[in-house]
Amino acid sequence: QEFSHFITGGAGTSEEELADVVSRGQSGTVRSLFENGLAAEMRSWVESPLLALMFGVALKVVAAGFAVIALPAEILDFLPIFLVALSFSWVVVLGYFIAGLNNVFLVLSFIVWPAAVPCAHFIVGSRWNHPNFLVRMPEYLISMCLFFFLLGLAKDVVLVLCRLVQLVSPCTTRQKGGHEVGHMHECVRVCFVYFLVHQVQFVEAYIVLLANLVTASVLAIVDKVLCNAHTWFLLNSELARMQHGERYMEKNAPFVEMDSALWGLDLYGSDSESEVSPREDAPNSAAWQP
Repeated sequence: QEFSHFITGGAGTSEEELADVVSRGQSGTVRSLFENGLAAEMRSWVESPLLALMFGVALKVVAAGFAVIALPAEILDFLPIFLVALSFSWVVVLGYFIAGLNNVFLVLSFIVWPAAVPCAHFIVGSRWNHPNFLVRMPEYLISMCLFFFLLGLAKDVVLVLCRLVQLVSPCTTRQKGGHEVGHMHECVRVCFVYFLVHQVQFVEAYIVLLANLVTASVLAIVDKVLCNAHTWFLLNSELARMQHGERYMEKNAPFVEMDSALWGLDLYGSDSESEVSPREDAPNSAAWQP
């Protein structure tokens, strides 16, 4: 639940919080997924050398050129489908900024993408499902990956141009909240949403959340049904010896320390001043004689 709130949180979305985003990104105390991603983008595009950024963009241009040349025309023909979806997404993003950063518009900005596939016949005609949709699915996936790569390249080009403008412009920064916040930070913030960087991270975060939920549920069922099989084989004997409903080290010392005290072993050396509190269910060491 906390991770879900972290994903959907609106901290760091407003323009007035840019200085706070910069400071929290430097200290590693981000409050939301948006703030985390935006802080990383600002570090990359504001603090990195301009020549390094231009070199990276040049490499991406070469890679995009090779991809366009290598891929067959049957795959490239599906790119206009995603271009139309992007145009609708940009309209929704514009509504997001106009409506005072309402998260409903931000969610709608990537929900329109699944609707692009059923509407593909209006863009590319009958080829979108000929002979059937399952046969065309790999082409859709490859063209979508290429489109998002080109979209990221377009974002990089825009931000490099912004850096060049910042280089020649005399007044591009201002003090805000004790930190220097310039027009470059604002450009990064706008591109972060318009070029779907945050939306992609949003989907990836929910995939991770769903995968974690499924994995935790399966392992909990295995532990419940198969007598702590997961705990015994994949974790360690410390947790395997815990009673059901008991928290590890909540009231007692670790089992390894209690066992060392029971058998008279000096686990941490003779200079250790730590005292081990035995468990209530542990056998009495005084009753045992070698």
